[in-house]
Amino acid sequence: DLTVDISHLKEKIDAGASYIVTQMFFDNQHYFSYVDQCRRAGITVPIIPGLKVLTSAKQITALPALFSLTIPEDLRREIQARPQQVRDIGIEWAVNQIRGLYAAGVPSIHLYVMQNIEPVHAVLKEVL
Repeated sequence: DLTVDISHLKEKIDAGASYIVTQMFFDNQHYFSYVDQCRRAGITVPIIPGLKVLTSAKQITALPALFSLTIPEDLRREIQARPQQVRDIGIEWAVNQIRGLYAAGVPSIHLYVMQNIEPVHAVLKEVL
C-alpha cells in the first residue's frame, strides 16, 4: 500500500534521513507521481530516481515479480520483438529516461548495477 509506505518513509525522514532513492522504475510518470505524493505528505528531501538497464528478456517478467514494478507495454513489445537486442534496447530506454528526468530537474540519478556494470558504462557514455 503506497499510502502506508509513504507514511513509513515520512517517519524515516523525520528521524533524520536526508534523501530518498526510489525503487527501480521504467516509466518516468511513476517517479513524478511518487514525488507528488511524497510532497503532499510533507516529505521535502531530494528524491533520487533509481533506474535499471534491462539486459535480458527474462527481466521483463522477473523484475515485476521480484520488485512489484511494471514494465511499460511499449518496452515489453520492443523486447519481445527483438529479444536478441535486449541490451541495446535497455541502454536506449535508460538513456531516454535519464534525459527526460534531467530535463525535469531531478537532483541526480541512481543506476542499479546488479552485478553487471558494462551496460551502465554504455548508458553513461551516452548521457555524459
